[in-house]
Amino acid sequence: MSDVALTGDDGEWRAWRAAVVVIVASWVVRLAFAARLPLFPDETYYWDWSRRLQGGYFDHPPMIALLIRAGTALAAPSPAAVRFFPVLAGAVAMLAAAATARRLAGARAAMLATLSFAIMPLAAAGLVLATPDAPLLAFEAIALYAVVRALEVPPRSGASLGWWSLAGVAVGLAFASKYTSIFFPLSVALAIVLRPSLRVRLREPGPYVACVLAVLVFAPVLLWNARHDWISFRFQLEHGLGTPKGSALNRELELLGGQLGLVSPILFVLAAGAVWRALRRPRDDAHFVLAVVAVGSWAFYVYSAIHRRVEANWPAPAYVPALVLLASQVVATPTAALSRWLRRGLLLAAVLVGVLYAYVLAPLLPIPARKDPLARAAGWDGLATKADSARHTLGARVWFGADRYQDVSELAYHLPGRPEVVCVCLTGRHNQYELWPAFTERAARGDALVLALDERPQGTVHENVAKLAPHFTRVQQGALAPLLRGADTVSVRRLWILEGYIGGWPTRSEP
Repeated sequence: MSDVALTGDDGEWRAWRAAVVVIVASWVVRLAFAARLPLFPDETYYWDWSRRLQGGYFDHPPMIALLIRAGTALAAPSPAAVRFFPVLAGAVAMLAAAATARRLAGARAAMLATLSFAIMPLAAAGLVLATPDAPLLAFEAIALYAVVRALEVPPRSGASLGWWSLAGVAVGLAFASKYTSIFFPLSVALAIVLRPSLRVRLREPGPYVACVLAVLVFAPVLLWNARHDWISFRFQLEHGLGTPKGSALNRELELLGGQLGLVSPILFVLAAGAVWRALRRPRDDAHFVLAVVAVGSWAFYVYSAIHRRVEANWPAPAYVPALVLLASQVVATPTAALSRWLRRGLLLAAVLVGVLYAYVLAPLLPIPARKDPLARAAGWDGLATKADSARHTLGARVWFGADRYQDVSELAYHLPGRPEVVCVCLTGRHNQYELWPAFTERAARGDALVLALDERPQGTVHENVAKLAPHFTRVQQGALAPLLRGADTVSVRRLWILEGYIGGWPTRSEP
């Protein structure tokens, strides 16, 4: 073997080793921040799911609940335990994306894709939290790698069938993470139909085996939905494609602004350019498939924003193939301008993440708590302490409750002993608590209910208390319980004590 070859192989190994080091280091950093941040309301909601594992839930499939349950099986519930496996899933997504880039353009491309993924604010911030997006990204990235490997080998070969089978299992697990993963197989199918050189894949068993395996893995979620009148599917369809409200233009601009902020403006433009280039002049079948997958994920949310507000993190799956394509382009067809702009993009993204992490460690920026998204996780332990104090004044069995699923789950997490907390659910969005046994099914006559509700103007009884009053013998206004971030008030709750349950429950008012 020549000296040149040895040098090349050594450089490839060093670049791949550096990519793995970055993945591990970013995982450790995210886990450290995950341990420091208190749990946000959606996370405690998913944690409450994890106490009752089942094939599905009102809002999402069960994967996030399974990951949280695995973490809390290793250690007592805490931010680190709840987030341990979701943060690990983010590292798996990075590793699979790096491996895909390596197949396309070598280890240097893997390193560039890893760096871009590691310091992109969307990943650096979002993959700290226990949300369905983390396993979604992990399993979609694995599926993407498996599809690329399948396209590298001859059709109808054993290797092809093996890689398609892995893709099918990964897609099924992505389905079990978040329903929007459906756009991955649809995009792959569209790419195969559109590109003549890919159509030969329709004459091999691999893609069809992948579909069957995906459905089999997803079957428990389908069965749960069938037993619950397809409630989870119906909710998500309405959530993303319901009756339009407000200005569609404003929502589209908000979606674009969210991407520029969470991806960083330079990386967003570079990634979009790499996808466009791969669509128009793909180097091979794999590049074309990755480009169609990226566009397929993005196109749905652009369409969805016509109807409803799209959260900035929802298009995240599009950036796995997009960043891989960007890294491949930089390595395969390098130009001075592209390399220069990529360095600037990485630097800007790193600065944005640095500012964000610094603010988490020391929130010195003058952002009022009521307008600070990070403040949504603050003050729940204080509210739980006041609610628990109210319990000690009552002689009967006491239940705790609130009228929003976020408040219910935070109370359940922070109250001593972590009891089941009741969702009053007389107004507002439907949620998982309505599918579990209600207060009327669990409470006995004479029981008391301590409610934490939004404070109303002085002298005004909360409307839900007024509706519940006929079902109890005594209603008493309790202490004021502000949610505090330090000395700053995030929002204000009032405790209400309802004693002597006599049966029945008011009818829910639909919005």
